[in-house]
Amino acid sequence: MTNSILIKNANSILTGMRGDDARSKATDLRIEQGVITEMGRNLLQRPGDRVLDASDCVIYPGWINTHHHLFQSLLKGVPAGINQTLSPWLQSVPFIYRRYFNEERLRLAARIGIIELMLSGCTTIADHHYIYYPGMSYDASAALFDEAEALGVRFMLLRGGATTTRKLEANDLNYVEPETLDGMISEVERTASRFHQSGLRPQTRVAMAPTTVTVSLQRPELKLVARAAREMGIPLHTHMSETVSYMEHCREAFGCLPIEYLAENEWVGPDVSLAHLVHLTDVERNILGTTGTGMAHCPQSNARLADGIAPAPALERLGAAVSIGVDGAASNEAADMISEVHFCWLVHRAHAGAATLPRPQGEGESGADSTTVEQVIHWATAGGARTLGFDGVGTLAIGQAADLAIYDLDSPRYFGLHDMAIGPVVSGGRPSLKWLIIGGRIVVEDNAIPGVDMAALRAQARTDVMRMVGDI
Repeated sequence: MTNSILIKNANSILTGMRGDDARSKATDLRIEQGVITEMGRNLLQRPGDRVLDASDCVIYPGWINTHHHLFQSLLKGVPAGINQTLSPWLQSVPFIYRRYFNEERLRLAARIGIIELMLSGCTTIADHHYIYYPGMSYDASAALFDEAEALGVRFMLLRGGATTTRKLEANDLNYVEPETLDGMISEVERTASRFHQSGLRPQTRVAMAPTTVTVSLQRPELKLVARAAREMGIPLHTHMSETVSYMEHCREAFGCLPIEYLAENEWVGPDVSLAHLVHLTDVERNILGTTGTGMAHCPQSNARLADGIAPAPALERLGAAVSIGVDGAASNEAADMISEVHFCWLVHRAHAGAATLPRPQGEGESGADSTTVEQVIHWATAGGARTLGFDGVGTLAIGQAADLAIYDLDSPRYFGLHDMAIGPVVSGGRPSLKWLIIGGRIVVEDNAIPGVDMAALRAQARTDVMRMVGDI
């Protein structure tokens, strides 16, 4: 790692912060020992500096992806599930294919997913992996951390699992034996003792993340799991309220709403993050806001599965921590952060406009400023760091981790922009990634990752997909 990097002449620097601080007046930025030490104009080169000329480039904090399923990187566009909603899609795609994942295939899928994210400017990834069962022949958690380390990203394992099944398996061949409660907790403890870091600028973290607590744990187990995690000093994560079926199930099984059920069982608070949160009553929104519970907002997957549009702006106003996740590529097909933030910016404006009443009862036209570019960037950077507990990460400021993406807007889709700073979000596509820096280390240069043979990776993926299709 170069000890000192001086970035010069940027067109714009967006910081990931709010309000007047969302845009820096600086054009130059100095990195020393993995930390931003200086921001300003006309910074002078020092002996030993590596100088990066960012002329005509825009600089963003590295994206923080707070909810993914990396194993699904080899399950994009499965025909049987492409037009299905969540429950039948689970039966047609992940529940069919998960039994075919061994260590080699998991590593390949993770590598593909991490590289896809890196090339979009992502520097921190939280992976909700849930393929665990008694007597596994390999350590899936260690394999994921290993792949992340090899590529240089910050990585958090949202360690999934279940002590009971969803009973959605199509047949006995799709059945995966659940873990015991003691077995799951002990495995999480073992993984956390090895990989979980706290304090400033951690590289790796672990969360206790039963796949969907309303169906993955028995009712008496929820508090036991939450307390075990807090005793270990690790956060909590799960899927929640993705479809209306969550409400239907909780009303029938527990006599309450999903978020009320979580609150009764110690599953809310600033150390808890919940993926999706599409279908919420006002009562549930207030619980989440009052407790400062985190949201991993996955707008593209929610649209793809016809779940709906999660109330991210409303939750933020109420006090919840909002972040962005790409979810699994099997329910997204393009699991990168640029396409995610572009869609996020658009969908909330569309949603706000759709709620407008025709004159004279309503305003006629409104909603175009309901979700701003700077707000979406904040969710996908600083919001992600807050949600996952990555202190000292997620914004561009002195003393923060030097995690940043330098985009060169050199393709026609960006030509003609009056405000280049917003190009990566508003214009979509994939801007040229001039450099991606994580902890002061350059991990992408001119759209290339050193040591990655993209042609070989493509061939591996194609061969593996064909092999899986043949096995089904």
